[in-house]
Amino acid sequence: MSALLEVILPVFLVIGFGYGARALLKTPDILFEGAMGFAQAFAFPVLLFRGISQLDLGQTFDPFMLTAFYTGVVAGFFAGLFGARFLFGRAWPDSVAVAFATAFSNGGLLGLPITERAYGVEALSYNFAIIAFHAPFVYLLATTAMEIVRADGRSVVATVASVVRAMAKNPMLIGIVLGALWNVGGLVMPSPMASAVDLVAGAAIPTALFGLGGILAAYRPEGDLRLVAWIAAVSLLMHPALTYGLGHAFSLSDGAIRSSVLMAAMAPGVNAYVFASLYGVAKRVAATAVLIGTAASLITAWGWLAVLG
Repeated sequence: MSALLEVILPVFLVIGFGYGARALLKTPDILFEGAMGFAQAFAFPVLLFRGISQLDLGQTFDPFMLTAFYTGVVAGFFAGLFGARFLFGRAWPDSVAVAFATAFSNGGLLGLPITERAYGVEALSYNFAIIAFHAPFVYLLATTAMEIVRADGRSVVATVASVVRAMAKNPMLIGIVLGALWNVGGLVMPSPMASAVDLVAGAAIPTALFGLGGILAAYRPEGDLRLVAWIAAVSLLMHPALTYGLGHAFSLSDGAIRSSVLMAAMAPGVNAYVFASLYGVAKRVAATAVLIGTAASLITAWGWLAVLG
């Protein structure tokens, strides 16, 4: 019970503040859209830049930990893709959007604060190692799949070019790449710049959580709720269970297992809805999956913390 009250509940209360501001106080949607836009397009890229630029690459980039986590990502992607197509009869473009939701756990908005509150800020090095590849990997996987099913006779070169253009504009990827270059180059940040980066990075998570609450308040549970339940089961149970099993099979350290499982155990992120909206497919399902998955993760994250100790 202490994990629920001291670790998980404060994170969800900030989401609740945003939800209440939108649902009860009728705060204009533009506030939440602006908060999420600032967080996703600037503050989170800065947070990722800072975290990756300071990583001890030799210690935290454990290939076995990344294999455990990303095996779960790929398995979740195909469980969502083929489940939506063959179990629920959705069109291929819809199925790709569902696959994005089952592969993209909300490690940034939920995994980072829950890990930090549970195990301390020093535990986040493993989380940042995972995040360094997470958004680029899932976006690359899903964008490639979507461009293939929507190719309409385009050449392979044109399809690849479309994927590259989409990836090059992703702010998260830009922050990750700049952080990696800064790290490898051994550059030292001047004190005033470091302080400014810290201020922006510190605003990323609370701003995003508040904005997420407001955005979720605008959603209404609708669409195929059986498919939404499938997305939640794959995201909250299958992915972390596979990561947990592989982590022990690879004899990972406790810290690596804890971070990777918690990152895997988070609900689908808002980017699942953003991706669905970008292509105009399965938007109601994606929005409902984010809403219901986030609510359900309050309990499932508590369960995974109990398993991890």
